[in-house]
Amino acid sequence: MQAQSFFSASEESMKKTIDRLKSELTSIRTGKVSGAVVEGIKVESYGSLAPINQIASVSVPDARTIEIRPWDVSQLGAIEKAIQKADIGMNPVNDGKLIRIVVPPPTEERRKEIAKSIGRMAEDFRVAVRNERRVLVENIKKLEKDKVITEDDKKKFEAVAQKITDGYIKTIDEIVVAKEKEVMQM
Repeated sequence: MQAQSFFSASEESMKKTIDRLKSELTSIRTGKVSGAVVEGIKVESYGSLAPINQIASVSVPDARTIEIRPWDVSQLGAIEKAIQKADIGMNPVNDGKLIRIVVPPPTEERRKEIAKSIGRMAEDFRVAVRNERRVLVENIKKLEKDKVITEDDKKKFEAVAQKITDGYIKTIDEIVVAKEKEVMQM
């Protein structure tokens, strides 16, 4: 049935929204340092821009340190400049072989700011899921208008669409609460 394909496409889109949320949340600094904080920073390398993780290995040897070991040592200066330019609030230390970033623990005020920004980010993702539901409901209404489904079917499908949406919104809320808790325990 045509309605089923609309539901499948909509759910797939909602799953991608959840994946994007998880991906964006990994770049937010919490108590545990993550290499994701620097991996997306673009570095001028041989005349083009490349993410750090494509020209160097990024590792986290302990809870407060990120090490960036370029495959070509001549790239150290460019990587160091890119990190400073990215303004991530941390200073790189170049020892001639690798770049080390020591991450200071955030203040209570900074943790609260991070938690608020997570909340704002989560609302954007909730809106994306609701927009997907809106598209799905519009498609259902179109099916009814084209006499493919009955009015009763339309109401059932709309209820199912709402239930699916509520499930994804709940998932977003759970992810966000866990991340906020992690941030506040730093």
